[in-house]
Amino acid sequence: MFFHPMDILIFLALGLAMWAQTKVKGNFQQWSNVRASSNMTGADVARYILDQEGLTNVKVEFSKGGTLSDHYDPSAKTVRLSDGVYQGSSISALAVAAHEVGHAIQDDTKYGMLVLRHRLFPLANFGSQLAPMLFIAGFLLNLTNLIGIGILLFSGAVLFQVVTLPVEFDASRRARTKLLQLGLITNQEEKGIGKVLNAAALTYVASTAMAVFQLIKFIMIFRSRR
Repeated sequence: MFFHPMDILIFLALGLAMWAQTKVKGNFQQWSNVRASSNMTGADVARYILDQEGLTNVKVEFSKGGTLSDHYDPSAKTVRLSDGVYQGSSISALAVAAHEVGHAIQDDTKYGMLVLRHRLFPLANFGSQLAPMLFIAGFLLNLTNLIGIGILLFSGAVLFQVVTLPVEFDASRRARTKLLQLGLITNQEEKGIGKVLNAAALTYVASTAMAVFQLIKFIMIFRSRR
């Protein structure tokens, strides 16, 4: 119950996730000190790309959640940017702002993987909260069926994370493309944009790998108990 061979891979994935988080903060800080040649702020860039895409109904607002709290809210049709991104005119600010706009474009075009992720969210949210309790109860009471139900619920949460990967990669691809197409960055500045976005993407890869390894571990335990 307390140690399993899969734990080695889980710990490796955890280490990768911690390193990726450090990489994200490091790259964001590094390129926050490099001013973009356009001199536009993240808010300006977000608004400009949205308008060029005909998404005048999507708002751009300041996020009160702190550093790197940037996100797109599909229910409110709003791109929310943290202080350093909203008011900043650095390479990092433009990269993050354009990435969140990428999600708004996905929402407008009904990008398939984003639609699937939205539909999976209730199941994933429910499963991630209930599954741990079922695992613990199943192990303590030696009730294999509870472990099996926990696995099914946890599978929904893992699937949500797997689906998130193409959504995030696609948003970053759209961000880089739009920034270049609209002349908001130079070819030289794209290097910095790529480093900021790639580091962020690595965090999703690491967390997904950790969740997948955990799921495999529970499946193996379930099969051995049966």
